[in-house]
Amino acid sequence: MNKKSAVLATVLAACLPLTTMAADTIKIDVIKNPYGGGRNTPELSTNPDYIHAAGLERLIEGWGGELIRPVQDVRLKPEQEHHYGEWNRMALANANFADKVREGLQDDMITVGLEANCNDLLGMLSGLKYDSDGNARKVGLVFYDSHGDFNVPETTLSGMLGGMPVAVAAGHALHNLRNTTGLTEPLPMSHIMWGGVRDLDPLEADRFREYEVRQVSVQDIREINDNFRNQFNALADEVDVVYVHVDMDVLEPNEVPGHGLAVPDGPSSKALAAAIGVMFENPKTVALGIASTPSFNADPDGVSRQAALNLIEGAIKGAQTR
Repeated sequence: MNKKSAVLATVLAACLPLTTMAADTIKIDVIKNPYGGGRNTPELSTNPDYIHAAGLERLIEGWGGELIRPVQDVRLKPEQEHHYGEWNRMALANANFADKVREGLQDDMITVGLEANCNDLLGMLSGLKYDSDGNARKVGLVFYDSHGDFNVPETTLSGMLGGMPVAVAAGHALHNLRNTTGLTEPLPMSHIMWGGVRDLDPLEADRFREYEVRQVSVQDIREINDNFRNQFNALADEVDVVYVHVDMDVLEPNEVPGHGLAVPDGPSSKALAAAIGVMFENPKTVALGIASTPSFNADPDGVSRQAALNLIEGAIKGAQTR
């Protein structure tokens, strides 16, 4: 081998690890939506900022991700600020959330939504469903929550909008709110899967039975067993893309200190992260939403924040195996 060839071989050999590393790097887009639509709480939740403040950009890079742009922050536009009504303003913010989701979408990428609460899933779904030209895709929703969030105004006991977003997404109630977010076509019931549900209102439980909903139990999540895989695969086969949404109260209460709606006997964040990782092995799974993370004063030791970070890491690690 002459000197020129030897130098070239050395350069190529040095480049190989870099090529391998780049192939495993997952493109990430992070969007914060602090609008939750609560009527007795501050309009802007601190939950998204709390997760971001952990040094999320640095952590994502360490997990093998690469941000495609600076972390985005949803706000009402100046012309929207005069609108009133917490639910309505949340819906308008969700329409802006959808726009940001759409702007960032690329092939082989994960969109991460840091969301005030589960009402923000409407914006993510709208952003994933329609491209910038208005063309629609079939979007599947995997909804991890200790509650069903499948109430309608006629069945709810609390009256909380936060107990209704999946029903709204499915077109069962509050159609104007859904349309304002930009989700003009509701999700078919066959495109929704619940995970970890263990606290339903009585009439909400009737609705679960009526619609024979697709769901996996806490034990299924912990074991990542055949039922878990079969239910998820059946959903993925029916849709173009999948959005995995997590209300942090799905976890064991000791991992979400300060959460007012925690329910006993949930999965650990590590177990749920592993299950989410399996879902993100499928290229159709393109987005993760983290909602209702107790923040700052409610989580003085950072336990809830670490649990949320575990889930994001799980999604990235799963996508790296594609």
